[in-house]
Amino acid sequence: MSDWELVTQARQGKMDAFAELVRRYQAPVMQFTFRMVGSAEDAEEIAQDSFIRVYRHLERLEPKAKFSTFLFGVARNLALNFLRDAKREGRQVTQSLEASAPIGSDAGRPDRTARLREMESAIERGLQLLSAEHREVLVLRELNGLDYESIAQVCECKKGTVRSRLARARNQLRQHMAGDIGDLV
Repeated sequence: MSDWELVTQARQGKMDAFAELVRRYQAPVMQFTFRMVGSAEDAEEIAQDSFIRVYRHLERLEPKAKFSTFLFGVARNLALNFLRDAKREGRQVTQSLEASAPIGSDAGRPDRTARLREMESAIERGLQLLSAEHREVLVLRELNGLDYESIAQVCECKKGTVRSRLARARNQLRQHMAGDIGDLV
């Protein structure tokens, strides 16, 4: 069943339909918000708020784009608000180390596993050094697999802007990581 068919059923009060949307998108939205704010606890709260807002506004949703585009747009706005408020209040956004996305294990090669974990940590640190606008396009494209058009809709900008932000984000991440992982690559 398509996302928009599930939205239609959810409007009719079928909670299973909305629960299915949550099941489909919970992990990608959590991953996106985690990479935006750097804290598993805050990311979980933002992701939950995203689904709550979508549920409250089911009647207003129209299938003009993919449902995922709309959902990521809500999550993006909430994450940016969180970052803005944290900066305004002088709060330090902390990175939760145990929430880092596992990269897979190679039990037979502990040296390889250790190198991959170091690279993963370097990528996470590099992502946190990017500006919010660069980090969001990079995460949406490389980690969530959205196409340029969908990212443009989520970020409320033109496709060309997405391309240039993505190029800059990749460049900046590469520069941040150059000294960080050195001989690991």
